[in-house]
Amino acid sequence: MSGAGLDFEVIVKPVDEAAIKTAMLSEGARPREIADALAEAKALRVSRALMMEGRSGLVIGADQVMVMDDVLFDKPVSVEAARDRLKAMRGERHELVGSVVVARDGTPVWRHVSETRLWMRDFSDAFLEDYLSREGDLVTKSVGAYRFEGPGAQLFTKVEGDFFSILGLSLLPLLQYLRDCGAVAT
Repeated sequence: MSGAGLDFEVIVKPVDEAAIKTAMLSEGARPREIADALAEAKALRVSRALMMEGRSGLVIGADQVMVMDDVLFDKPVSVEAARDRLKAMRGERHELVGSVVVARDGTPVWRHVSETRLWMRDFSDAFLEDYLSREGDLVTKSVGAYRFEGPGAQLFTKVEGDFFSILGLSLLPLLQYLRDCGAVAT
């Protein structure tokens, strides 16, 4: 968002993502519904907190889930778990399902869900070890154990979908909404 020239404030109000996912999975929710619920929970949590402080404004919440072979994944808990994840993903396709929800005064006013398909190349064990050595703990910060905007791009042969949604925020649809509602210049 900074790169797009937007002025914004980051406010973190954690939500229990694991509880939301567990409840929704037990009800048979699809990945897109889970990503959307997580993004909405984040946006509403901050929006309602702002209301209690007497503040108003647009609040953007975003989240993303990864699906491979109909299995929903969480972020790897360690570099070793990331290694195992990347080995399992090697030569395979996975999907990133992301959602962005904008709330105002405790109510969702806009949402966008994206699905991006990514094909990981069949990289060597030596490449994997070098990649993990260079990235270190950063591999535990994303569900796919990669930063697509960094060295993680070398893990892939093909991508179908929105580049920005891979990074965690479908920026172009969000910018269009912000223009449509008058929050940024047209």
